[in-house]
Amino acid sequence: MKEIRKSALLGYSAERIFDLIEAAEHYPEFLPWCAAATILARTDDTVSARITINYHGLRFHVSTRNPKRRPEFMAIHLEHGPFRHFDGEWHLATLDSDACRIEFILRYEFNNALTSTLAGPVFDRIANTLVDAFVARADAVYGKE
Repeated sequence: MKEIRKSALLGYSAERIFDLIEAAEHYPEFLPWCAAATILARTDDTVSARITINYHGLRFHVSTRNPKRRPEFMAIHLEHGPFRHFDGEWHLATLDSDACRIEFILRYEFNNALTSTLAGPVFDRIANTLVDAFVARADAVYGKE
């Protein structure tokens, strides 16, 4: 099983960054590997989404159900996709009214050796660059304040 851990300090409030992370319907606008994203359900406590990954000729779908506590936490739980194991967490800590620390943890294992061989390197790259993509998105949406 692979585990990715990434963190970053940002000059934006935890609320603003949480809202970017939670709004999966906007992922295709800034994540080059995300071909489509649909919110299946959203409440104050949970968001469920279906994400279509299309990157370097590899295409598959992932559906997740994600418990959340705005603005400090969102879990990622697999409902459907080519994984034997897939779960993760976003942790956001307020440092100041306009600063926060984010930490992203993702644990995953593909459901078979062939999928792992074909999709593994692509998905490793996606997972390793996700935090950077959200930092860039925050700068694009909120401007460097």
